[in-house]
Amino acid sequence: MGNTKKVHAEIAAKAKPAVCLEPCPIERGMRIIGGKWKASILWHLKDEPVRFNDLCRQLGGASKKMVDQRLKEMEQYGLVNRNVLSTRPIAVSYEITDFGRSALCVLEKLRDWTEEYGV
Repeated sequence: MGNTKKVHAEIAAKAKPAVCLEPCPIERGMRIIGGKWKASILWHLKDEPVRFNDLCRQLGGASKKMVDQRLKEMEQYGLVNRNVLSTRPIAVSYEITDFGRSALCVLEKLRDWTEEYGV
């Protein structure tokens, strides 16, 4: 009986999940395209560049400040490019980069999943 406890203890010790010292690939990806409004912004930029105010209207519910913050983060990651159209008054548009476009397949799968399961 004592031997059985030892075997179970060895199995339990081996079954413990390894401690991750760095984020897994899914978490790293979510840091880039996750977060409020980022996926929607990419989706709205997929066909053509969009002016900032038009993008804010399309998102309907996101404040201009929030959209501006997300766009800055996305620009730092290389998901979007900012183009100054005029300086007086300031007018800018945003377009998706090739790197940002590569995330669209993930978003399409997510859309399909939500539609299939009624989420």
